[in-house]
Amino acid sequence: MNRRLAALLVPALLAVAGCTGTEAQRSTIPTGRAERPSPFADCAALTRPPGDAAPGPAGTPTPGPAATVTAGTPAPAGDGSRLPALTLNCFTGGAPVALRDIQGPAVINLWASWCPPCRKELPAFQQLSERTAGRLQVLGVNSRDTRTAAQAIGEDFGIRFPVLVDQGEALQRELRRNAIPLTLLVDAEGRVRHVDASGALDDVRLAALVRQHLGVAVPA
Repeated sequence: MNRRLAALLVPALLAVAGCTGTEAQRSTIPTGRAERPSPFADCAALTRPPGDAAPGPAGTPTPGPAATVTAGTPAPAGDGSRLPALTLNCFTGGAPVALRDIQGPAVINLWASWCPPCRKELPAFQQLSERTAGRLQVLGVNSRDTRTAAQAIGEDFGIRFPVLVDQGEALQRELRRNAIPLTLLVDAEGRVRHVDASGALDDVRLAALVRQHLGVAVPA
């Protein structure tokens, strides 16, 4: 009876806490889909300022005006360190991306298909990407996942922002974090102003973090 109760409690705990990469914590996700074109955007625009992003494929948001910085915004929280000197492959292929070449302001979300709170919050990041198109970089880093499972999540959840691939959890190791979801808020100078590991973020909380730490207003 105790084992059965424990088996029922594990998914519930993962829904509110961070997920580590152990096999016992991973969800069972079908991997039998034939390989198809990536649902995620190309990563080339990440190394250009948000307002200079090249037009994307049909259906992607049109870049908007320059970033809105709120007057009187408090000094950003966090230690202001630069992103780790790592280069990661883009899910769609093409040239690898050096994290320090990403042009901020940017919001970087570490996620995996086997992580319940990651799946729960991904739509909020897609909404943020659409509402701040051309003013803020929104990108994902897919961690210790299979390509088929990650692609299925992108298709099923309608995720279109660029995604980098980090199969070895190199970014987590550099940040000394062992659980996801994890969200980094990076300013226009490439400095990390906030690292959020509080669990699944919703639209309201994510918009508040972006306003507080990056000074970028997110339209409702």
